[in-house]
Amino acid sequence: MSGVSMKLPLIDLSNLGENDSPRWESTKIQIREALQEYGCFEATFSNIPLELRKSIGDGIQQILDLPLAIKELNKNSHRPLHGYVGHNHSGPLIESIGIDGALSPHVVDTFTNLMWPDQGNPTFSKDLQLYCKKLSEMDKIVRRMVLESLGLEKYIDEHFNSTDYLFRFQKYDPPRTPHSTLALRDHIDKNFITTIHEFSHVKGLQILTKDGKTWIPGDTTSLDSFVVLVATCLQAWTNGRLHAPIHKVVLSGDETRYTSGMFIVAKEDGCVIKTPEELVDEDHPLLYKPFDYYKFNDFTLTDAGRASIDALKEYCGA
Repeated sequence: MSGVSMKLPLIDLSNLGENDSPRWESTKIQIREALQEYGCFEATFSNIPLELRKSIGDGIQQILDLPLAIKELNKNSHRPLHGYVGHNHSGPLIESIGIDGALSPHVVDTFTNLMWPDQGNPTFSKDLQLYCKKLSEMDKIVRRMVLESLGLEKYIDEHFNSTDYLFRFQKYDPPRTPHSTLALRDHIDKNFITTIHEFSHVKGLQILTKDGKTWIPGDTTSLDSFVVLVATCLQAWTNGRLHAPIHKVVLSGDETRYTSGMFIVAKEDGCVIKTPEELVDEDHPLLYKPFDYYKFNDFTLTDAGRASIDALKEYCGA
């Protein structure tokens, strides 16, 4: 199976009708199959206007090009990796900034005023609020379809109410070499679902196939689409029904890569991840004991967590 000939499934999430429509049902099957086999897919979602995407891309570039002293003002001592993260944490070429609770207008306003202290940037702040709201709408379509496909409709409201949104954006410095250079090391996201948006034509995302043998291209085919990716906690919550893929970013050349990621994380009062009993039977024994989302994330930052091939199994494997 050649990585060159393989590509992520492309699924259109635009203008979906009522939940019981034939298109909703067929899309639900596509998503379930994609997340079982690849752990991710490319999504088109025309509900986010092109002008809004351009505004966000321009603003993200402006922020990440600000002096380091300003970017470092975005701190979050309570949760690691939710504020400014500099070079060398995940790789020598990447730095990123996070906005925790990205659906809160107050949070976004506070962030933009921190980055532009003189007069703020009210236009970008309003655009970012709308952009995050639209991304959350797309995310809820995906998660609703996942739970419906697993016969877990009764958990939908509980699941939505126990999660929140962390919006992160990344800048990858160009390696300035024609040779492939590791810009973001191999990893599995620790949250529930990640939605990635690329704001430049610089390719580099690679996904490891489920059998662990082949790296395939994970970049979108258009700057208007997104990569939706299963993370560790959703794999655990679904008792392994969905696959959380290992992925990395490899770059070459002289161009800077800008991306954003919407990370679905647990709220403080909903942070115990427990597999629904409906997903445990003789054919599907329990894979993971109930665990605290934030304590697990803390474990992954320890030496033992970093060294583990399967941090979740080591932390709470049944």
